[in-house]
Amino acid sequence: MSTFDEGFDGRLSPGRRPAVIAVDLMQAYFEPASPLCLPSRDCLASAARVLAAARRRGVPVVHTRVEYAPAGRDGGVFVRKVPALKQLFGGGPMSELMPEVAPIEHELVVTKQYASAFFGTSLASMLVARGTDTVVIVGASTSGCVRATGVDAVQHGFIPLVVRDAVGDRSAQTHEASLFDLQAKYAEVVDEETAVTYLEEQR
Repeated sequence: MSTFDEGFDGRLSPGRRPAVIAVDLMQAYFEPASPLCLPSRDCLASAARVLAAARRRGVPVVHTRVEYAPAGRDGGVFVRKVPALKQLFGGGPMSELMPEVAPIEHELVVTKQYASAFFGTSLASMLVARGTDTVVIVGASTSGCVRATGVDAVQHGFIPLVVRDAVGDRSAQTHEASLFDLQAKYAEVVDEETAVTYLEEQR
């Protein structure tokens, strides 16, 4: 994926200690009654295949989900800006992870309140403690939590690989624009085959 002609889009070579971050693959993004629902489940199926490859090679997988205290008391102005988040107040089924990507034993689940998986969580310290140098990012939505997580990953010193096929958005335009921007400035945008091959090369 090429971006601007000059001064951007340098190449980041993946390291040898990856982890997968599965961002917010919750019922809220796949339940038709939800205002956050994506138009397709294709990214969910792709994410499941990426997770399967990671598990086969013993690569750590971290899941994130969003949940707020009753009345959204821990959501600040974010929940005022995005009223659709009210369905995540007090937990409930919309905050639950999809069965296709459900955590297995020993996989960490990070509960967050804002877009980035790193903001206000212990994710960075957990990855550092494991010696992680690269994060493979899947999930939803591309223009929101995936993009924010990719930006914060590079700011924490990790090499982000965003898997194009395994991230989804409500808008094709914002999906493509976000991937373009991530590739230009913050991450390597790769397809599912590339991500799976990389994970399966791990020892």
